[in-house]
Amino acid sequence: MIDLLALTLGGLLGKTPPSIEVVPIVAWQEAKVFDVPTQSDPVVESIIADYLKNLASLGFPAQKQGIWLQSDWAYLGDHQAKTPLSAASLTKIATSLAALETWGTEYRFKTEFLTVGTLENGVLKGDLIVKGSGDPLFVWEEAIAVGNKLNELGIKEVTGKLIIVDNFAMNFKSDPQTSGQLLQLAFKSSRWTPLIRQQYRTLPSNTPKPEITIQGRVAVTDNVPDTAKTLFTHQSLTMAELLKQMNIYSNNVMSEMIAESVGGAAVVSQMAAKAAKLDTQEVQLINGSGLGVENRISPRASVGMLMAIEEKLANNPLSVADLFPMGGRDKIGTVQWRNLPDGVAVKTGTLAQVSALAGVIPTKERGLVWFSIINHGPNIDRFRVEQDRLLQRLANHWNLTPVVSPVKATQPIKLGDPKRNSHTES
Repeated sequence: MIDLLALTLGGLLGKTPPSIEVVPIVAWQEAKVFDVPTQSDPVVESIIADYLKNLASLGFPAQKQGIWLQSDWAYLGDHQAKTPLSAASLTKIATSLAALETWGTEYRFKTEFLTVGTLENGVLKGDLIVKGSGDPLFVWEEAIAVGNKLNELGIKEVTGKLIIVDNFAMNFKSDPQTSGQLLQLAFKSSRWTPLIRQQYRTLPSNTPKPEITIQGRVAVTDNVPDTAKTLFTHQSLTMAELLKQMNIYSNNVMSEMIAESVGGAAVVSQMAAKAAKLDTQEVQLINGSGLGVENRISPRASVGMLMAIEEKLANNPLSVADLFPMGGRDKIGTVQWRNLPDGVAVKTGTLAQVSALAGVIPTKERGLVWFSIINHGPNIDRFRVEQDRLLQRLANHWNLTPVVSPVKATQPIKLGDPKRNSHTES
């Protein structure tokens, strides 16, 4: 979904997108430590050769395309696999891996609601304070749940200001002033817009509608007053659930927020490369989302990071397929219009002259087969068609065996779940 923003950016600015320059890497790539055992497969080699030949016939030179294929134990095919190429939202694979390295799957961001006032007859005489910690998916549904919690505590009116402290964003608006104004609107159902009412209808039918009047303005400060008292703490979805939403929609704002919480693009690059046992020259990032041709990842590195995520989840009921969209299962987001084989989990990437796809094919013959395809050229739609055809041919060759996700992972996420509001932090 968000990939489309990058795709249209050049047109919106009235400029021709810059051509993508392939950047070579230095001789460390030849070191034996990076060798992967080879299992020759003439059929796969033929499929890749046909793919590249077809792209060349369409005017897309082979030197601007990259491919890497491997099983858990053997290399299966490649083309320019070690060259860092502009990889668009494959960058989010690095962000996902760094997030798991930092927090694990069950971590939740906390948003604290405090006051320096006193409550009398439904009126909070003083300020209402919101202290964020980087929740990247605090949206209308979450705000409604928070408003209802304040109503449950007896708060119907606030005479003071709505004060925003630290890293609080709402509806993917990183400006705290704007986020505070959106929160204020969510608290007062009599002023809801059609969009808010639409999101409210996705909640359980017995969900109350909050009604809180805040008399003062929205203010942004750096610190919570020493005299403030905590009313309750709101917890985000789990990190696994957040990453799944980020990757299904390729949400740039979510990925930027998570990357910044990790420590920024440089930290994400280093953590992801280390976890995947890669040289940092194969993972060169300027941000955590992939917006910008300067984000460069080699095809081999994108596979290595996906495999590192799978290894990180080894003692977890989840797998890579539960953090990324899957063909045949997910009918929304970036795979909505793709013709992917059922059971193939992927991460898409799109910029004005970049179309990328990386993921895993569960097969009967080879087990899990990991792949990355990075295409450079002006026809994004055609690249997607050719990528899907390549995967279909590979899946047919290896006898696709779709993996059934754990029940926990297939349950729909519960935005606006009141159970994530608690009086004390857990």
